[in-house]
Amino acid sequence: MTQNSGESIRNIAIVGPYSSGKTTLLESLLFVSGAINRKGNVNDGNSVGDFSTESKNHKMTIEIASAYTEYEGINFTFLDCPGSVEFMQETYNVLVGAGAAIIVCEPSVSKVLTLAPLFKFLDDWQIPHLVYINKMDRSQDSFMDVLKAIKDVSSRPLVPQQYPIKQDQDIIGYIDLITEQAYHYHQGSEADLVSFPEHLKEVETEARQEMLETLADFDDHLLEELIEEIEPSQEEILKDLKMELGADLIVPVFFGIAQEDYGVRPLLDCLMKEAPEPSITAQRRGLNTPNQEPAIAQVLKTYYNAQGGRLSLVRVWQGKLTDGMTLNGVRVGGMYRLMGSQQKSLNYAQVGEIVALGRLEGIKTGETLTDSNKTIKSLPQAQIFEPVYGKAVVAENRRDEVKISGAIAKILEEDPSLKWEQDESTHEVVLWGQGEIHLQVTLERLKNKYNLSLVTQNPKIPYKETIRKGTKIHGRYKHQSGGHGAFGDVYLDIKPLSRGEGFQFHQTIVGGVVPKQYIPGVETGVREYLQTGPLGYPVVDIDVTLIDGSYHSVDSSEQAFKQAARIAMTDGMVECDPILLEPILQVDISVPSEFTSKVLQLITTHRGQILGYNAIADWKNWDQVNGYLPQAEMQDFIIELRSLSLGVGFFNWKYDHLDQVPDKVTLKVLATA
Repeated sequence: MTQNSGESIRNIAIVGPYSSGKTTLLESLLFVSGAINRKGNVNDGNSVGDFSTESKNHKMTIEIASAYTEYEGINFTFLDCPGSVEFMQETYNVLVGAGAAIIVCEPSVSKVLTLAPLFKFLDDWQIPHLVYINKMDRSQDSFMDVLKAIKDVSSRPLVPQQYPIKQDQDIIGYIDLITEQAYHYHQGSEADLVSFPEHLKEVETEARQEMLETLADFDDHLLEELIEEIEPSQEEILKDLKMELGADLIVPVFFGIAQEDYGVRPLLDCLMKEAPEPSITAQRRGLNTPNQEPAIAQVLKTYYNAQGGRLSLVRVWQGKLTDGMTLNGVRVGGMYRLMGSQQKSLNYAQVGEIVALGRLEGIKTGETLTDSNKTIKSLPQAQIFEPVYGKAVVAENRRDEVKISGAIAKILEEDPSLKWEQDESTHEVVLWGQGEIHLQVTLERLKNKYNLSLVTQNPKIPYKETIRKGTKIHGRYKHQSGGHGAFGDVYLDIKPLSRGEGFQFHQTIVGGVVPKQYIPGVETGVREYLQTGPLGYPVVDIDVTLIDGSYHSVDSSEQAFKQAARIAMTDGMVECDPILLEPILQVDISVPSEFTSKVLQLITTHRGQILGYNAIADWKNWDQVNGYLPQAEMQDFIIELRSLSLGVGFFNWKYDHLDQVPDKVTLKVLATA
């Protein structure tokens, strides 16, 4: 590929739900444009997009794949993005650097709702996007019904640029609504120009008029022409489409069968003629002089190969990058154009290009890069998802324990939506992510890249315990073994506190019955006991007062009083009606309104408390449900939520308070502890 001006560059993200055919479309785009001479297949594991071992094993895209081609003088970089909601962080991270996006979907009304989060993100970020309805040979719904369903999830008006031609129930071609010419698909080559099907004239005219009226909403001149019944020129229509797509005002719609290359050439033509140049995208990010210095780039994705080599996929927003230059104080150690797993060395990259840079150690995904010594404003980056599913992990081989932190740190650089923590309450290492498959793939990566096998289990719940009533108790420690003995004698008053008050220690000693130097030992003994109460869990919300005692002038010591306090607590706590407490989380669940009632039921079946629900202000037909849920009920909550909401429901959560565990649940917890 030859280097050219930035205006001849297009960066296009391919997005859409799982199984919509994104990777198949990428193969077709590369094949039709001549970048590859033979198409790969997802099932065979030989596609450009699904190049990683894990993608091949699962037959799905799990990380960004970059591929380039040239078509009609335009240099394209296509970014094949994961469709599974569990890997959507990858998609959102790279979308912030894309010039436009193709939303790939299936021609099924029942599946259109899965597009809603993508439309929301693209609209919020004002990223130009168009729709490619794939698998038209499998359509069970009419083209117009599918369009209507898509309109319901898009805040931007749809502008179909084609109308389907069918024979019986099979799609055999299309009518171009700009030129009003008809084409029949032809396997292995471009569609054939055919005579206009007169039986479709009326519906085609109606569809074309609707397209023009939508464009006229943003163009007063075109509106005047339509009012005066003047036929606009094709050049004017294309100019409007380019302007309005570039400004993210409309959503063009195409269709076809990517497996057969049907509809792919018109899609490429649209991207060539209508997708915005890099300068338009840069201006949308507040960079009004993209061809000037200093160089500004942004990391969209971080890769590590099995040998530990690091690559950073970056978008050049301003200026020019050269191999060996220093960005953010780190020297670039190689510059490459990616074609799936293949790399082509480059000497420089100009504004608008997306390339991979080697050895940018310490540079994170989303970070803004520059060669300037001056502080520059950081470019906006996608919000990092909060984790919703966790597993406790240990090394299968204890000798590998020293490798865990280093290997997981690299995995987290590749995928910022992962998190790991050392739980102070349960003393477990917990790996957090976006779902069951997400963590499964992460464990496979650790094995494949770093030869680190981890064993997993559900994380322990950090239960606590407290008491419902108080008592006064005596504890005496006396030990004689030749020479000085040990003697400590205490009387403690144990009382419950209100929830959330923690632990309080007091003393009301008078007359020196317990010398001051021994009182800290009493408190230490109480605190040590509270680490594991009578039910086996840490004790909270309790008040202990040292009210009396006695000592021996020779045998007493701080250590002896500590032991006396532990004895008193051990005997006294069982008399205080101990109860089990569990952490309660506040959850904010977002779902399409049609699933709200099911979410309310889901909360109640998980021992939850509904606080209320409201429509989400800036998201049509979506609700947010607020409630409390026990942490013990959260392990598979995300799986159930996605199951009842076509995979699009999501939630945020945070610790709120401790609450008593119901008696039946307590018995079960204690039986399995």
